[in-house]
Amino acid sequence: MTEIEDTGFIASKFGRTLLTIVTVFLIFAGPTYVVYGLAVIIKVDLAASLVTGLVLFAVGLVMARYLVQKKIIA
Repeated sequence: MTEIEDTGFIASKFGRTLLTIVTVFLIFAGPTYVVYGLAVIIKVDLAASLVTGLVLFAVGLVMARYLVQKKIIA
């Protein structure tokens, strides 16, 4: 149950690496660079950009928890 599945995207080394990179991007870049890009560069309302950053951070944490449970991230 806690081992890596034998088939599918998560079983491949590329899939595990890609999911890890996406997770780290969502956790660190979501609340910082995405908020800045939306608020300053694209001129979206600051509150909307902050909510978007918070949502991306939450998604990143959920993905990190999933990857830890599947023993992909130690």
